[in-house]
Amino acid sequence: MKGVIKSFDNTKREGLITGEDGIEYNLTMDEWKSGTLPEAGMNVDFALSNGKATAVFGEAVSPTSSKKIPAALLAFFFGAFGVHKFYLGYTKEGLIMLLAFLFGFILLGIPSIVIGTIAFVEFIIYLIKTDKEFEATYVNGHKGWF
Repeated sequence: MKGVIKSFDNTKREGLITGEDGIEYNLTMDEWKSGTLPEAGMNVDFALSNGKATAVFGEAVSPTSSKKIPAALLAFFFGAFGVHKFYLGYTKEGLIMLLAFLFGFILLGIPSIVIGTIAFVEFIIYLIKTDKEFEATYVNGHKGWF
């Protein structure tokens, strides 16, 4: 079964996994089978035995797979058009930004300025977050707005 590490305490060497079924399972270092240490937000693959997570493997994430930098650059250069939203898979939010920006000129440009400001704020937020936080929030967590 696949899941995500909800929390992990290095001192106690135990934590919780939220499985794809929505149920939380205990994680102990005795069942950890990967070479790296477990961390909150890490994707895992595990087996179930008597309601407990066993044979837990962390899924390796390539550092080049992060969408953080491309999304930040798109937010900076084309953010008012919602391009960074489309890139992250948020079609509805991208359309809202695009249409608000384009039709904003009818209303003296004020909505366009607001959308441009939102895009710039998202650019800053994307840069401030770590790669793991960004992936957990915007890629895996599907948080459409800042």
